[in-house]
Amino acid sequence: MNVRMQHSMAAVLERQRAAFLTDGPPDATMRRNRIDRLLALVLDNADDFVDAMAADFGTRPRVGSLFTEIMGMISVIEHTRSHVGQWMQPSRLMRPARAFGLRAGVEPSPLGVVGIIGPWNFPLNLVVLPASAAFAAGNRVMVKMSEVTARTAELMQTLSTAYFSPEELAVVTGDAHVAADFAALPFDHLFFTGSPSVGTLVQRAAATNLVPVTLELGGKNPVVVGPGAEVARAAARIAQGRMINGGQVCVCPDYVFVPVDKTDEFVRLLRENLARMFPSIAASADYCSSVNEANFDRVVGLIEDARDKGARVDSVVPPGEILPDRSTRKIAPTILQDVDHSMRIASEETFGPVLTIEPYERLSDVVDYINSRPAPLVAYWFGPDDADFRSFVRHTRSGGVARNDFAAQMIPSAAPFGGVGRSGMGAYHGKAGFDTFSHHRTVVGSDLPFTITGRAAPPFTRSMRVTTALALRMARRRTHRRLRRLRNR
Repeated sequence: MNVRMQHSMAAVLERQRAAFLTDGPPDATMRRNRIDRLLALVLDNADDFVDAMAADFGTRPRVGSLFTEIMGMISVIEHTRSHVGQWMQPSRLMRPARAFGLRAGVEPSPLGVVGIIGPWNFPLNLVVLPASAAFAAGNRVMVKMSEVTARTAELMQTLSTAYFSPEELAVVTGDAHVAADFAALPFDHLFFTGSPSVGTLVQRAAATNLVPVTLELGGKNPVVVGPGAEVARAAARIAQGRMINGGQVCVCPDYVFVPVDKTDEFVRLLRENLARMFPSIAASADYCSSVNEANFDRVVGLIEDARDKGARVDSVVPPGEILPDRSTRKIAPTILQDVDHSMRIASEETFGPVLTIEPYERLSDVVDYINSRPAPLVAYWFGPDDADFRSFVRHTRSGGVARNDFAAQMIPSAAPFGGVGRSGMGAYHGKAGFDTFSHHRTVVGSDLPFTITGRAAPPFTRSMRVTTALALRMARRRTHRRLRRLRNR
């Protein structure tokens, strides 16, 4: 990256921070206005964005882009917009004490300037949603678009100037070097969506300036077909979930646990569903390509590595077609069995149209396996809401849990979305997004005729010593009384 670009980004950041400090926290009307302009930017230019994303991917279904990129964000943004005024209100503490002259509250205040680094798999949705939350919280926003989807990035940068001043929203494009320098800027908060490996670099860069970071990462999402599941329904919905965006989704099912006595039936039904979904792939406008050659080669390499090391590989290739095909970057839906830990796909996030099948006899073994690996972004369960499911939820760790449908944990607009451990830190969507980009500042004022905290300053009187000793003795007795009560249960 050239020095001019680096200085340019720093200058934009300083302009935004100066405007933020000069104008002060925006009122609810301005926050809603910025959210509306952001939504208008997307909706007014939806066709152009869909065309740009199709060009970036090679083949990306138009309806799929409209549904996942654009329609999928509207309900969350509308929910945020409608609650801005409510979320801005300070909360009161110690209400009875107000009558005596002690007033305490917590006021949400904007952080200042928020940096957002977007991914390539949903290059529009996953920058607009965090930006809307940052606007709701009263911040200015700088966005670094993914260089992998360069046409979408350029379009976003060009269009943004028609809807926003650069002091409100600035869109940055450029390669990985630009992204690295962007991550190193002294933002008031940095939001990143992408892989754990890159997330590590982002957090390391932000740490230099002690910038708080929200990381929305990925991982290998497990699916459990429970003992009471309807196998046919599970197979159909898992097939659909895996193939959205060509499998290039951070919440895609990755590997599936199936009861031993139902594994053959499940694999047969899974294969039938995939074949029915895609009677043609090579020339199909509905079959999403790998975004670039690097990802195409990586996914093909995972499959071949598994094959070479003894896995059973079943590629669901339509009759008369030869896949994978480098010219279209299309890989057929692939089912893997007999996968072991020596294979790369056992530990690497797939991010392609591949499912691994794992037979199981005891649910406790499934839980132990999942818990021995990094916590996933989402854990899936197919089956009734019974004791087995509740035990699974209680004894596993994941960013979210979805039962009987793909990404069901994202359906409620008010629900927080985020990972845990290696799948991420922090959350957004709904009030969680507002809170992520806010500082909750405690404000306390006293009109009491005496000091409360000043009693901790010397000189200490005899009555102070007696009172402190008595309070300590009472607290000790109260604590041990609770401990005895628990032991005697």
